[in-house]
Amino acid sequence: MASFSILLGTMIAIGIGAMSPGPSFVLVSRISVSNSRLHGLAAAIGMGLGGAVFAVLALAGLVALLQQVEWLYLVLKCAGGLYLFYLGIAIWRGAREPLSAASPDGRETLAVSRALLLGLVTQISNPKTAVVYASIFAALMPQDPPLALMLALPCVIFFIEAGWYAIVAMAFSAPRSQRAYLGGKVWVDRLAGAVIGALGLRLIGESLTALRR
Repeated sequence: MASFSILLGTMIAIGIGAMSPGPSFVLVSRISVSNSRLHGLAAAIGMGLGGAVFAVLALAGLVALLQQVEWLYLVLKCAGGLYLFYLGIAIWRGAREPLSAASPDGRETLAVSRALLLGLVTQISNPKTAVVYASIFAALMPQDPPLALMLALPCVIFFIEAGWYAIVAMAFSAPRSQRAYLGGKVWVDRLAGAVIGALGLRLIGESLTALRR
């Protein structure tokens, strides 16, 4: 019973974090609206896999190492920021490019496997997520957690992250959403690129500021 309470509390905390707006939300919504529902769901699975990776790292104690060796954490954070900034520029620059005619409706512009990879890389681009997971685990888990609980947590986090972004993918891949996107592609892509790029710059700025201290 105690393990179930811990798992439930962790699920609620992680779920609230997953629903907060960020680059992951922007990426999944854009992939879904500009391609197909399958692409959006693939990106959602990538987000879930990234969350599971961070959960495993947190449980393995690697996050504690990053917290002790601050410069290593800041370097990884800066690298994640550079990736997001690059992704934002790529989306901005492609705003005026016409969509591919690979499908009858002309919306599928990338492979499903690439959508999954983009979701995974974007999720793990911010190591702060792993620190958040570690903080939640430290606050809610007992000092000597049962093995079953340790094994269940990465799976639960995968389903929470993937489940939330699957909802996002379903919403933004609806025909009405896609028609609206096709009507304003340039500005939608520029807004998405600007948001992702700005979040990347924020990570870089936070890292450089901390390194100067």
